Amino acid sequence: MRLIINILIFFFLSNQTIAKENIMILKLKDGDVKIELFSDIAPNHVERIKTLANQGKYDNVVFHRVIDGFMAQTGDVQFGNSSSEKFNLARAGTGGSDLPDLNQEFSNAPHERGTLSMARSSNPNSANSQFFICFQAAPFLDRQYTVFGKVVEGMEFVDKIKRGDEGQNGSVEDPDKIISFKSL
Repeated sequence: MRLIINILIFFFLSNQTIAKENIMILKLKDGDVKIELFSDIAPNHVERIKTLANQGKYDNVVFHRVIDGFMAQTGDVQFGNSSSEKFNLARAGTGGSDLPDLNQEFSNAPHERGTLSMARSSNPNSANSQFFICFQAAPFLDRQYTVFGKVVEGMEFVDKIKRGDEGQNGSVEDPDKIISFKSL
């Protein structure tokens, strides 16, 4: 009986460790957003996000494209970092990291409210650092973009991100930014 209890305790503790490894905090102007990463369906994308986030690459990066009722896009660590000499709002959305682009990891995970998914060009294997958070379900994106996580707490803070001009494909003047993005 004691062996069974020890085994159960071990599994409980190891599952808590695994769970914490896949939780990140996205700090926004209005509050903290808790995000669960899906390393089981998008391991390479999760690793990329964690790497860039833990290096501080996403800190001060703006939400350059925000479309009401659709999504908020950010993650251009090259031109979208408002504290960098390379910051250029007109070019935000065209850059990425110094790391190579990633091959797609499409799955059956749906694009629902709170889903985090990688942005890319028309080439499915062009995701690099940019990502978006869905304000509501977007099933037309399913199996065409790599879903790598989901907001589990704090979606009300995502909802407060400044919206862009719909006539300009969601471009945002004086955009909100990521304050920090780190592993738990």
